[in-house]
Amino acid sequence: MPYEYEKNGAAIYLESFATIRREAKLDRFDKNEEQVVVRMIHASGMVGLEDHVEFSPGFVTAARGALENGAPIFCDARMVSEGVTRPRLPAENDVICTLHADGIHDLAAKMGNTRSAAALEHWRDRLGGSVVAIGNAPTALFHLLNMLEDPDCPRPAAIIGCPVGFVGAAESKDALWADQPVPCCIVKGRLGGSAITVAAINAIASRKE
Repeated sequence: MPYEYEKNGAAIYLESFATIRREAKLDRFDKNEEQVVVRMIHASGMVGLEDHVEFSPGFVTAARGALENGAPIFCDARMVSEGVTRPRLPAENDVICTLHADGIHDLAAKMGNTRSAAALEHWRDRLGGSVVAIGNAPTALFHLLNMLEDPDCPRPAAIIGCPVGFVGAAESKDALWADQPVPCCIVKGRLGGSAITVAAINAIASRKE
């Protein structure tokens, strides 16, 4: 065989996390936050991502407590909802993405907004105490913030706001960080995406690395 490489999956896993902890600057995070950041770096393959990650005080505790109490996870994209590792969930939590729900195209047209934003209208009844994970669409995060301006709108327990892209991504995360309607986590700037968002969920769901 011309190529020699590590073939033991468990060894690869352990060395990956050890490498991250050797190379990343993790001093400013508490123990719970560090676990989340390490998984986000692992998902992105990018040491240095930690410089862009921000947690509001008590975010991990709020999100983890919500999941342990059975809260659903609302996701803006199927790439997020499908990436959640179900055996890590502490209470067989529902993982919900309504992007392809019936009538979304018509609702989006009526709203004059994207399908990703319109899909959030299906969350209202169960939004209270939930964990929201937005890893793709800035319009979804902006619409969520607008929804939460309504005092009658139920409030989630925590928001993971990591949409990725060149139009609106940085601005939507800046808005979340400025408002902080509930405990939240963001990746500043254009960086983000479904894999990073899923990594955060999976780290919060279980302390097991």
